[in-house]
Amino acid sequence: MSPHFQSYDRPHRDRRDWQNIQGMLPFLWEYRGRALLALLCLILAKVANVGVPVVLKGIVDALEQADEQVLLLPLSLLLAYGALKLSSSAFNELRDAIFARVRFHAMRGLSTRVMHHLHQLSLRFHLERRTGAISRDLERGTRSVSSILNYMVFSILPMLVEFTLVAVILLLYYAPVFTLITFGTVAVYVAFTLAITEWRMEYRLLANRQESEANNHAVDSLINYETVKYFGNESLELRRYDQTLGGWEDSSVKAQTSMSILNFGQGTIIAVGVTLIMIYAARGVMSGEMTIGDLVLVNAFMLQLFIPLNFLGIVYRQIKYALADMDRIFKLLEEQPEIEDRPQAPALRLNGGEIRFEQVSFGYQPDRQILHQIDLTIAPGEKIAVVGQSGAGKSTLARLLFRFYEVSGGRILIDGQDLRNVTQQSLRAAIGIVPQDSVLFNDSILYNLQYGRPEASREELEEAARLAHIHDFICSLPQGYESVVGERGLKLSGGEKQRVAIARAILKRPRILLFDEATSSLDSHTEQAIQETLREVARDHTTLVIAHRLSTVIDADRILVMDQGQIIESGSHTQLLAQQGRYAEMWRLQLESRERD
Repeated sequence: MSPHFQSYDRPHRDRRDWQNIQGMLPFLWEYRGRALLALLCLILAKVANVGVPVVLKGIVDALEQADEQVLLLPLSLLLAYGALKLSSSAFNELRDAIFARVRFHAMRGLSTRVMHHLHQLSLRFHLERRTGAISRDLERGTRSVSSILNYMVFSILPMLVEFTLVAVILLLYYAPVFTLITFGTVAVYVAFTLAITEWRMEYRLLANRQESEANNHAVDSLINYETVKYFGNESLELRRYDQTLGGWEDSSVKAQTSMSILNFGQGTIIAVGVTLIMIYAARGVMSGEMTIGDLVLVNAFMLQLFIPLNFLGIVYRQIKYALADMDRIFKLLEEQPEIEDRPQAPALRLNGGEIRFEQVSFGYQPDRQILHQIDLTIAPGEKIAVVGQSGAGKSTLARLLFRFYEVSGGRILIDGQDLRNVTQQSLRAAIGIVPQDSVLFNDSILYNLQYGRPEASREELEEAARLAHIHDFICSLPQGYESVVGERGLKLSGGEKQRVAIARAILKRPRILLFDEATSSLDSHTEQAIQETLREVARDHTTLVIAHRLSTVIDADRILVMDQGQIIESGSHTQLLAQQGRYAEMWRLQLESRERD
């Protein structure tokens, strides 16, 4: 694996959770006022929540001593009880509403930053990483920000605030034993829950993996139904499927059993804690040191603290998953682009558009050289074609010209300026390309055409489409230019996609044109029309044509024949045929192939 990706792919044991959480803070800073207001609502909600048992104590004590003189007192306390219940709910909902902007803005900010960073990374990174994996990491990573914020603001912080308030009341008004029992029970409950959750997660994860594997076996055997029937291997497939499900069954039973152990253990801890509280409170009531209302209060505090703790195992597990997902996204942000502009690099200054390859050598891997000391000059307005067998290095010239990779030896210049010394943006703005595989966005034809020059007028766009011989086809569609082309342009034929790409390149109005098998997907009739268009478009432009079909480049000013990363022949079509070399052999073979067809 390339060293550029080692940090992104290193295992989760190297996670830096606290550092990642700190890295999330800049995304919250813009709405810090809202975050503080949400925090205030959280505290007020918990104050109201803790106040409920306190008022309940007053109600019980008042009812115990009730007589005609104080008959209104319980009523006022009952109204206060209802008001506190309502306040707790109101402040909780207000907290959620206020914090929603903070949470979703943080997700948006991180998503935008990651997407920008992905566009800055090198082509090598995107070729060596699976797009689906990056997409999943992006989705999970941004969702993890929301999860962490949710758990912090809606679970962890409320729990800590409530614990603090209860601890203050118990320490101020009751014997230390009540605080000791309450928080001792909570500590044992938390430790037990985290330990059992960590243990049972192994069974749950194993069961999930085995379930996925069983589903893969099932889908694979059904997709290959005919092959299974050809060889009569239904029993083999069923046995393989059942064996995997057997492992899933064992793991699932262990996961469920461990859940029962967890639930029973939690119930036992709560029961022991409440029993101890009741024993000491009852003694206090019997000795006259406490009222029945005090007994109700400490018991209510105990039970109230355990309500949020019931979800502790789930919260702990989800936080672990969220931190792992967040770690992936922050490691992705640490990836350094392979190709970067030099500090204060100027924009490319175009004059005639001369291109020079001077002793250029390059290899995608250090031990596999693709180009060997290529010397090539394309004069302003000249049309040069490069031909050769697959793997000769033709398309590599195009990638180096766009500076998707750095040359390992020599240099490439445009109008005397080394590509490494100018900005990538200005370089790519100067070059228009029609690639062999014209991939389109899953959007309208209009959007795909405008991609060449977003500020172009509708008239310029339609003129480019006419030059590419696709305007009439577009107008024949029910939605015209608003027709959606589908994912990767799959609703269009190969020739139609190619013509959209040609129109896009025409609309860009670059000084330098690069055609990489630009007519490979066209039929012979359309190809002849497009070739004439390309000749018109290329007039007065510096043009590099990469081709396999030699018939498409016979009008080039010069044709270069490449083999194993070297230029072995150079000249016009007529000159190369007269040399009776590799080009002449390729020409003869293609003529014979055409005659056979």
